[in-house]
Amino acid sequence: MVSTQFIEGIGLLAGLLGVIAWLPQLHKVWFQKLHEGISVPTILIICFALVLWTLYGILVDSFALIVANVTAGACICSVAIRVVQLRNNEKKKE
Repeated sequence: MVSTQFIEGIGLLAGLLGVIAWLPQLHKVWFQKLHEGISVPTILIICFALVLWTLYGILVDSFALIVANVTAGACICSVAIRVVQLRNNEKKKE
């Protein structure tokens, strides 16, 4: 049988890869100030899904699920916040 620690390790690795996947988007939005093509409603749905996954992780007592989803949610919410800021700044300039 596979150990719980091994299973949680796989979950943590998967979560880390999920966060790494968002780093280019974070860089694009925060440092390059580019936001074209980003759907805020889609990002908000993803954030809500991550909240539910975090709740599920708490209910099944999975450290990996909790850490992965909280971290990914922070990254993705950061993208959403910055996109809204950039779009509001553009509207003010008009």
